[in-house]
Amino acid sequence: MNMKRSQMNNKILKCLIVVVLFAFAKAYSQETMNTLLRKNEAVQNMLENNYDILITRNQLEVADNNQNILNSGYLPSVTGTAGTDYSNTDSRTEFGSTVDSVGGFVPPREPQVLKDRIARRFNASIGAEYLLFDGLGRYYNYKILKEQYNLTDLEVRQVIENTTLQLMSVYYDVARLSENLSVFQQTLENTKRREKRATYQFEYGQVNKLEVLNAQVDINTDSVNVLNARQNLENAKRDLNLVMNREIDATAFVVDTLVTLIPELEVISYLNDVEDNVRLMMARSNVQISEWDINTAKALLLPRIGLSGNYGWNRAEDPESAFFPSRTSTSDALNLGATLTWNIFDGGRSITGFKNAKITAENERLRLEQIEKQVKRDIANARGNYENALAIYQLQTQNVETNRNNFNRSEEQYRLGQISSIVLRQAQINLVNALTTQNLAKYDAKLAELQLLQLAGELMNREL
Repeated sequence: MNMKRSQMNNKILKCLIVVVLFAFAKAYSQETMNTLLRKNEAVQNMLENNYDILITRNQLEVADNNQNILNSGYLPSVTGTAGTDYSNTDSRTEFGSTVDSVGGFVPPREPQVLKDRIARRFNASIGAEYLLFDGLGRYYNYKILKEQYNLTDLEVRQVIENTTLQLMSVYYDVARLSENLSVFQQTLENTKRREKRATYQFEYGQVNKLEVLNAQVDINTDSVNVLNARQNLENAKRDLNLVMNREIDATAFVVDTLVTLIPELEVISYLNDVEDNVRLMMARSNVQISEWDINTAKALLLPRIGLSGNYGWNRAEDPESAFFPSRTSTSDALNLGATLTWNIFDGGRSITGFKNAKITAENERLRLEQIEKQVKRDIANARGNYENALAIYQLQTQNVETNRNNFNRSEEQYRLGQISSIVLRQAQINLVNALTTQNLAKYDAKLAELQLLQLAGELMNREL
């Protein structure tokens, strides 16, 4: 009875293994049929759709509008005005009695009643003002607007570089997890073959039941590893979609797992000249802006010369009154003028602003020196990390070969009955760990290379 129950349990377990194998095979076949998302396509999607990049590009457009000649203060201001007045008046004028030249009484005139007496007024004028000289404040302010556009352009570049590093970090994480999934799937297949072989051997009395049970336990462990790896891969794909601003659940794609490392000497050669480092360029731009701010503050201490002109036209239509007939008058005038304004003393605000501008410029120069040392430090650290990552990758590659040879020999010895399944399993675990560690080392080396290229200002000039 116990034998029959054991055989039934074995059949049920085999059926479950077949179902799981079929599910994994189906999922694997679907994965291999997924669309390949290449690195350049991912970068293109990021450049077109990433929120941070879109926002900074809008800010660049604002800076471009600000540096336009229309915002420079160099153009004159022109103002036009026009107006009209309308009145409708009713009036009654009564006259008193008078005395004539001989002293006789003259009776009063009849009252004069005027109704709907309409009066109209029309006026129009156009005036222009132009600031001829303002101590060169507007000149330096215009240069500041130009430099602020360049600074904003550098900020866009910085956002693009940082987002590109973020994208490639997630992209390579997806690639690493994809390769890890393949490793776990292959391990599961090997364990299933071992379980099948142990079952046959047990049925023929060559091994005890413990070998079969050990293989079944290992199958469960490897199945869990596959499920976890698959879930981690799906999560990483969603992270990648977020950076590219694609549909979050659109995970039906695979990534390119081929990693091409740039020759080490070529990467190191980029560090000889880091003038294109975006942080340094932004710091220099801020220094330039602060120096021009000194000149704009100084301009407030100098006189201002302005020109103005105005042309006006007026027309009045007055109705008749009790004493005057109706009349219409038209006039026009041209006025030209020049003004000299010198704010001799404004309570010290201009002088204070000038002093503060000089202090701000000094702070920007100090900040530039600080950033230069920080960048030098970052490059030294990144170079050390890069060289260390390359060395680790080479060692892990050798370690994979060693563990693969060890596993192959252990598997052969297991077939010959020279070692137990526990020893074989340990060799298998060592190979899995070596493969996953090599995958991690490979992508760490590539990311260290990209970080070094960013510091050298070459990230967007190289194929990722």
